[in-house]
Amino acid sequence: MASYHSLFLVILIAAAIASSYQANGQLSPDHYSSTCPQALPIVKSAIAAAIKNETRVGASLLREKTAVPNNNSARGFNVVDDIKAQLEKACPGVVSCADILAIAARDSVVQLGGPSWKVRLGRRDSTTASRSAANTSIPPPTFNLSALISSFSAQGLSIKDLVTLSGSHTIGLARCTSFRGHIYNDSNIDPSFASSLKGTCPRSGNDSVLAPLDLQTPTCFDNLYYKNLLNKKGLLHSDQELFNGSSTDRLVERYATNTTLFFKEFSKSMIRMGNIKPLTGSAGEIRINCRKVN
Repeated sequence: MASYHSLFLVILIAAAIASSYQANGQLSPDHYSSTCPQALPIVKSAIAAAIKNETRVGASLLREKTAVPNNNSARGFNVVDDIKAQLEKACPGVVSCADILAIAARDSVVQLGGPSWKVRLGRRDSTTASRSAANTSIPPPTFNLSALISSFSAQGLSIKDLVTLSGSHTIGLARCTSFRGHIYNDSNIDPSFASSLKGTCPRSGNDSVLAPLDLQTPTCFDNLYYKNLLNKKGLLHSDQELFNGSSTDRLVERYATNTTLFFKEFSKSMIRMGNIKPLTGSAGEIRINCRKVN
């Protein structure tokens, strides 16, 4: 996901990277019910306001936000800062930044017309940050299908999770640098679609020019991402790899024709991604400021 705005995958991968495994840790949707009952309403309200003001919620912690896949891409750090500030006033030192990211991902999907799910909470924040871990854990848009599968598998996610979570690209924008190779070098792309993009993304220059990941409805969470893949109109090389005569074609076809199925499976995959190696118990800390350790 290099150099593009992808709200949900970046949010939860960043949360996972910011954590480490604690074998006896257990997450629960009710984790803050007694210690900070205002937590979920505060995040929900802030996300609604941000989206209303056309502010995209991107998230990362410490140096992960400058990792190659996120640099000049994942926006909205100010939204996370605002949420954290409100929570620190309501219940100081209780709600972790990692949990804020997980809740924000769910609320963003819902606000944009997508499904909801119960977010399991109780993560704690890491006391370290790793730019190299972020660079190696977040797959770039140049990856082929085999590399994408390996990248997700390394996080304990299946091929189905890969196809399902990639549906988050129904939202957001990508920089010219992210899709230039696809429109000039690949053959599995609709010629007219490629030509339209070449008008604003030349072979050199205009690196920061943006294009929607989903041409039709870039601010609505729907299944048009998959329909675009069927028509060879995936913006990124890594997107179109999911429908390119391989084992993932069938699932793309199913999601393209069944929004209900996509929403159901997306919710399940988001829960699985949110449970990647959480730091819990007494390990780590609850950061006062999401941009730095205490």
